[in-house]
Amino acid sequence: MMAKPIKPIVPAIAARPPIRPKGVVDRAVRFRCALTNTILDVLRARGWTEVSGDESQWDLFWADVCWIKESFDHFFMEEHMRVNHFRNHYELTKKNLMNKNLKRLRKQVEKEQGKTESMKWDFFPMSYELPADYHMFVEEFKKYPGTIWIMKPAGRSQGKGIFLFSKLRDITEWKKGEYKPNSDKEKDGDKEPIETYVVQRYIDNPYLIAGRKFDLRIYAMVTTYIPMKAWLYRGGFARLTNTRFSMESLSDNYIHLTNVAVQKTSPDYDPEGCKWSMQQIRQYLTARHGVPAVETLFKNIDEIIIKSLHSVQKTMINNKHCFELYGYDVLIDSNLKPWLLEINASPSLTASNQDDYNLKFALLNDVLTIVDMENRLTGKEKRVGGFDLLWNDGPVVADFGNLENVNSKNFVANSFLGMIQSLCSLQKLRGYL
Repeated sequence: MMAKPIKPIVPAIAARPPIRPKGVVDRAVRFRCALTNTILDVLRARGWTEVSGDESQWDLFWADVCWIKESFDHFFMEEHMRVNHFRNHYELTKKNLMNKNLKRLRKQVEKEQGKTESMKWDFFPMSYELPADYHMFVEEFKKYPGTIWIMKPAGRSQGKGIFLFSKLRDITEWKKGEYKPNSDKEKDGDKEPIETYVVQRYIDNPYLIAGRKFDLRIYAMVTTYIPMKAWLYRGGFARLTNTRFSMESLSDNYIHLTNVAVQKTSPDYDPEGCKWSMQQIRQYLTARHGVPAVETLFKNIDEIIIKSLHSVQKTMINNKHCFELYGYDVLIDSNLKPWLLEINASPSLTASNQDDYNLKFALLNDVLTIVDMENRLTGKEKRVGGFDLLWNDGPVVADFGNLENVNSKNFVANSFLGMIQSLCSLQKLRGYL
């Protein structure tokens, strides 16, 4: 069955008075865009002027990561110019580096604050980088016979190259064949770099909806790392598998991988049934487990986002010209514990249906509002569109919360993931009225 065509433009954005970006006089904001999906529609709908080709006369460039790698260091930017990636964004968004940075900071926390505090960092699966950590992984593997592991290429996306295994012989060819150590490669006269993989302990007790596994796509935005200022989007969605969950077949990716790129190749793929809005997910979980349990779950998700950003705060090359929209992939297990799977620097902006288009259009429009090319914001906003300010060189308290003690029962973070209601409704739901 052919997919329904997606309307190119959602309802028009309200007209804006002629306030211009700093350094721009009597003209519209000029933009360059490396993509041809939803973001291009948003940029055009704002009434901005598009420049193309190799032209450098832009104010904002929505670039791909290749441009950042190849051109960023050689490109001079005027004071007001902005680009949508940090120079070394990969420290957080490449699977092996994300795990390395999280492990490093967890070890530092344990050394400085003790084992109990470091346990709060137990939100990502046990992971090793291969082939570099192969012998360490083998030792760990032997400690837990029967454990299921998942292999992921560090630099690929959309579920490509991923497989599950439970026996060492399943990866023997991986180690001995084309993935042998660099020194052996060089002896053979082949200096082509080998592909790095991350092997993780597979979470075999995922929370299921109608027997199907799912994960959450959550959007967070960082405008500066020093000091750190991070925003969390209220929307987002859950990606459900098309096939009921089972551990009987480790080779069936339709069971184990939630990636849309994988699921849509299923013969009986249902695009409507395989994606739920964040609001639907929160309502479903609340109906089954109650408000307190779901509040705790989403508070733990907030902590995952904040802690992961802190893990790279000192490593990230902060630059006033840069901002980043991250796509977090979080899995919930049967105990309502959230697990960080990966973080994407280029979350898909291509819509799968009209609802998905509307979500991403609104998301990106709010991103551009926060970037504030038109110099409209005061800098004191806690909410911009669907974004809530989660961290501003410290935790941000909700307008109806108490900031006397961040660890007190009365502290309410300025986070409303999956909650689209009015402030009054939020207060009633959380028991503050």
